[in-house]
Amino acid sequence: MALRVEDLVLYFNTTRGVVKAVDGVSFEVGRGETLAIVGESGSGKSSTAFALMRLLPRNTYRYGGRIWIDGEEVSALPDEEFRRRIRWRKISMVFQAAMNALNPVKKVGEQIAEPLVVHLGVGREEALRAAEEALRDVGLTPEVAQRYPFELSGGMKQRVVIAMALVTKPTIVILDEPTSALDVITQANIMNLLKRLKREHGLSYIFITHDIALASELADKIGVMYAGQLIEVAPAEEFFGRPLHPYSRMLINAIPTLRSDKALGFIPGDVPSLIDVPAGCRFHPRCPFALSVCKREQPRRIRRDGHHVSCWLYD
Repeated sequence: MALRVEDLVLYFNTTRGVVKAVDGVSFEVGRGETLAIVGESGSGKSSTAFALMRLLPRNTYRYGGRIWIDGEEVSALPDEEFRRRIRWRKISMVFQAAMNALNPVKKVGEQIAEPLVVHLGVGREEALRAAEEALRDVGLTPEVAQRYPFELSGGMKQRVVIAMALVTKPTIVILDEPTSALDVITQANIMNLLKRLKREHGLSYIFITHDIALASELADKIGVMYAGQLIEVAPAEEFFGRPLHPYSRMLINAIPTLRSDKALGFIPGDVPSLIDVPAGCRFHPRCPFALSVCKREQPRRIRRDGHHVSCWLYD
């Protein structure tokens, strides 16, 4: 098992109250496997990624849970040891919005080489050579290393950010909306690149997206987040053929299809505030199948042959 997470929690302190961004999230990612985490904006997907990387803002109110990488419990490590041995070495991240992720006044090669210099103690010249090799790996020429970000297209910037995440040769890569703000053709090229890199390097991905159709291109497993909680995890084929949670069903019914003339569904109501989450099941105010117990108690996690769902309908 490449990654195992149990009861991950990340709360933020704000002037309006405590934001329960990640609240008891658990999942596993096998070697060479992709887990796609889908959900609406504000559901806690990116916060889960930052919690895994231990990139915590100053207003962190509570951070906890247990994380194992390659069988080692890394959540017990001191911050400095985690930074030195784990972050970027074993788990790295492609941040959302590549347009803004690069320093506009530093050459691309120096930015790709920086994780090697800072985290692995590699010399500058050797790190720059490794950066050029990483650029080749993502389909760019070594000459790109001498350019500044403003000289690159959106697709090239995205490939550079991917090269930055891969240059330290981690086993797990978190992809946070890696195709956002890209046109359809460039988006397809990036997805094909990610598939090739996964196959050639045996990478494990956590693919964060709000686009379920896009997730189906890469995912081996699908995890559905709602209001800070992971409410369903299932093998991709089973999820798209037989989603269990009412929220998952409604998400899939809202996707248009080319091969059938179905009426598009929608999810009534609004996403709850993570400061004042509903009692019981957090989806019950919008759920057409809500029971009286849903309003009082949180559902426990039910497991059926690798398919996990948190819903009173199955308990």
